[in-house]
Amino acid sequence: MKARELLDVLTVAEKLKGEARHCQTSNGKFESVAAHSWMCALMAYFMKDEFLDADMDKVIRMCLIHDLSEAFTGDIPVFEKSKMDEKIEEEQLNQWINSLPEAYSMELKSLFLEMKEQKSLESKIYKSIDKMEAVFQHNCSDISTWLNLEYDLNRTYAYDQVSFNDYLLEVREEIKKDTIEKIEKSQSNL
Repeated sequence: MKARELLDVLTVAEKLKGEARHCQTSNGKFESVAAHSWMCALMAYFMKDEFLDADMDKVIRMCLIHDLSEAFTGDIPVFEKSKMDEKIEEEQLNQWINSLPEAYSMELKSLFLEMKEQKSLESKIYKSIDKMEAVFQHNCSDISTWLNLEYDLNRTYAYDQVSFNDYLLEVREEIKKDTIEKIEKSQSNL
């Protein structure tokens, strides 16, 4: 990629650093989309020994790029996102991808299609990580920042994604234990 093209791509991606997500971090600041993507990629890296049959470098790439559309539309929490929101995100992302140098455009199109279809092992691992990271981050945030619906959502979210793999199910169970402990602790402090 030429130097100017690289800087133009990074200028778009940089927007994710300032794009706040719904959840807060442990220090009370709103998590950025970039921070979420980074944590997903880090989770994938540290899970690599659990998935010897998977291309974990591809999973890491999926984690890094999965929310690039939010550089154009902003973050919309999963419990508020509509089909129309998804369509707009996809259209704006595709328009941007089509403007990239061909090799990168082709790779990103391929990765996003694979992620959307959810047929490959790598895409299933990425999606599981994406969803589990959201619950993990909620467990890191102060419970006073949770919405009422998140008390149930944080106990149930992502099980449909992780059910294909025992290790991911074990990770999700541990996250659920943390959720329950957090809720019980907050209720005992009342």
